[in-house]
Amino acid sequence: MLFDSHCHLTDQRLAPEIDAILEDAHKAGVTEMTTIGAEPAVFHEAIRLAHEYEGVYATIGVHPHIADQTDRGVLDQIAELVQEDRVVAIGETGLDYYYDNAPRATQRRSFSEHLELAAELGLPLIVHSRSADDDTIAVLRDAEGAGVRGILHCFDGGAELLDAGLEAGWFISFAGIVTFHNYTKADLVRATPDERLLIETDSPYLAPVPERGKRNEPAFLRHTAQVIAEIRGAKFEEIAELTTSNAHEIYGIGG
Repeated sequence: MLFDSHCHLTDQRLAPEIDAILEDAHKAGVTEMTTIGAEPAVFHEAIRLAHEYEGVYATIGVHPHIADQTDRGVLDQIAELVQEDRVVAIGETGLDYYYDNAPRATQRRSFSEHLELAAELGLPLIVHSRSADDDTIAVLRDAEGAGVRGILHCFDGGAELLDAGLEAGWFISFAGIVTFHNYTKADLVRATPDERLLIETDSPYLAPVPERGKRNEPAFLRHTAQVIAEIRGAKFEEIAELTTSNAHEIYGIGG
């Protein structure tokens, strides 16, 4: 069975068909997933989905694209809502210098505030990092000092960011990008230790080959898992088992 460590079930490309999407996921062997409440407008809906559907968990945070929405009121709301059953992490937060939809200083402030909240509450942090390796590495060092662990989601950074994440005790999650024909970072997939490896769809974004051009959904995680297995010289079943176990560990599920 597979665990989709990062998807966006509240997105309007998925939400209207949620029952069918989850049924298809289960048929594909994707029986657990974490839906990311990445903006205040969907916090409550993400939690509702986690409460209503078996195998669904939620996280709460403010995406770097809308980092200017991270104010004291929102941070207090996050602190309250993460106490809910089946809310397993804070985020996603982080830095996106590719799109720069929010000023970089605002992104860094929001990221640091999420980190402080994760340290205070003892929860893992879900981090988005795009074209921002150096500044993300600096925050990872702060996180290590604060005892915060987390996930570098949809990892597409360089070797230095990978090393910094692993040194800080973080998990590395790979998405459908690894299936693209122009993917050049297979060495980093191989360099990630078994005990730190996660897989995700980031649906509805980044549908993997052979589903490119379609709306991504959790059922398509099988394609990413298969390519990860091929890159690492492992069996599909081994990747499924270890990534599910790793998701349980970082999200504090079971055990």
